[in-house]
Amino acid sequence: MKSIEELKAIRDKMQPTLNLRDDNKTTRIVVGMATCGIAAGARPVLTALTEEVAKRGLTDVMVTQTGCIGVCRLEPIVEVYRNGEKTTYVKMTAERARRVVAEHIVNNHVVTEYTIGANQ
Repeated sequence: MKSIEELKAIRDKMQPTLNLRDDNKTTRIVVGMATCGIAAGARPVLTALTEEVAKRGLTDVMVTQTGCIGVCRLEPIVEVYRNGEKTTYVKMTAERARRVVAEHIVNNHVVTEYTIGANQ
C-alpha cells in the first residue's frame, strides 16, 4: 500500500489527463480501442495524443476512446470531431498522432495523407 503522500502525488500527476475527458470541449479526438485497434497499436497512439494535448495545454480538446470503428484493416483509427465535421485518420502511429495534434488541432490543417480517403 502506498502512503497518502505517494497517492496524492499520483493524483496530482494524473489530474491534467483526467481533465482531457471533460465533455465541454470544442474538439473531440476518438481512438478505436477494440481488440483490432489494440492489436494494431492503438494504445501508443492514444498515449501520444493524450500526452501531446496535455503538453500543449489544449484545454478545449477531449481525447477519448471507443470500441470498433468498423474498418479493421485500417487500424489504428483516430477520428477528430471539430466544428461539426469528422476527419478519420487511419494506420496511425504515435509519431503520426503527434503530427495530427500539431497540424490539425493546433494549426487547423487536416493531414490529408493520413486520412481514410488517401488510404483507400
